[in-house]
Amino acid sequence: MNRIWTIVAVLLIWGCKSTGSSVPSGPSAYSTYQEDLSGSLPDFPDYKEQTIQKKPEVSETSVQSVDSQLDRVQKDFYEKNKSELYFNGFTVLVYSGIDRDRAFKTQQDLTEYFPDIQAEMQYQQPRYLVKIGKYSYKFEAQKVFSQIKGLFPTARIVQDRFQRKEYSSPTIIDQNAERQN
Repeated sequence: MNRIWTIVAVLLIWGCKSTGSSVPSGPSAYSTYQEDLSGSLPDFPDYKEQTIQKKPEVSETSVQSVDSQLDRVQKDFYEKNKSELYFNGFTVLVYSGIDRDRAFKTQQDLTEYFPDIQAEMQYQQPRYLVKIGKYSYKFEAQKVFSQIKGLFPTARIVQDRFQRKEYSSPTIIDQNAERQN
């Protein structure tokens, strides 16, 4: 039995020993490596050989056709928006709270410090709102906001809905009818 164990140990040691391979290892093994990738690379033309191609001329009728279509679409869009009662925009909210006296004081302070700015007070139960301006775009409200921010640090720009000035409500034909479409 000892003899078998000795043979197994010798075979195991002999199998694990380095074989002295002739394949080099390390960086020197890859110093002569080359690979041809020319078949998979895209082929770009030489920019010096390219000739400047003349742009095709656009006929005046196509430009006029597009302009007339755009004018028509713009007019339809304007008419649709004009018929709407409200439009979305932005306003500067200076005060929002339930204290009525503080709301009136804020409106009075705005008039005192900024006489050229018209402040508007609204009541939306249960709170009072003091707002400045009706702007279509946020950057328009930014000018007024930057003026008042020093004295009213809680002011902020908020989204709001405004009634159009040019909107005329439909006339009521029947005196007993409250609303007609």
